Amino acid sequence: MKIDINCDLGEGSDLISCERDAQIMPFISRCNIACGGHAGNLEIMRLSIRNAQQYKLKIGAHPSYPDRENFGRKSVPISPNQLLDSLYAQINQLQTLAIAAGTQLDHIKLHGALYNDAEADQLLAQIIISLLSKEYPSLKIIGLANGAMEAAAAEKNRIFYREGFMDRQYINKEKLAPRDLPGSVLNNIDHCLERAVALAKGTGITSYHGRPLKFSVDTICLHSDNPAALRIAERLVNHLQLHGLSIYS
Repeated sequence: MKIDINCDLGEGSDLISCERDAQIMPFISRCNIACGGHAGNLEIMRLSIRNAQQYKLKIGAHPSYPDRENFGRKSVPISPNQLLDSLYAQINQLQTLAIAAGTQLDHIKLHGALYNDAEADQLLAQIIISLLSKEYPSLKIIGLANGAMEAAAAEKNRIFYREGFMDRQYINKEKLAPRDLPGSVLNNIDHCLERAVALAKGTGITSYHGRPLKFSVDTICLHSDNPAALRIAERLVNHLQLHGLSIYS
């Protein structure tokens, strides 16, 4: 059995952060690069693309609300047209840099509050999927398994990767626990590794409130800003192999 592992990268404020990101890259199969909305600049994007090429990773855009002050983790009152213009500008910026580096984007994954808002609002999900279908018809879309983005993508016959999180808690199988809930971000290495196996095999996990959850995923996310991210990544390959799993290369 093989599983796809993705990681949100390029979210630091300097080139040293890119070096930290690069340490995670040997242990994943795809990366989602911040493209200016919540984090990232041209220099960091270029270096992130170059590092991803070195490790032969699939490269995706990681757009968000245009809100660097709050790292894209707060909902922004913005009109649909303003939001779509921002998403288009963010994705195009990274796409242009990727083409200049001799590669192509593979996928798009929303960030932070926009990711959660699109899962909570079917109309917003449909608006975003319509933009992505019109402007980026060849790019895969990554979003929460069983959520509104998955349903909207199905309506447009888009390739959609159902995502699970090894380092986040769930309230139910369609919703992540808010980050302001104590314990919603998981950084116990063993717990994250066991959750990765359970998500990959579809054997079920436990919700924030202790209820059993069972669903299937195509890709599993490890957040690079998790304090234990590198230590989790370093142990992930061997732990998956112990359970008959490997990471796509």
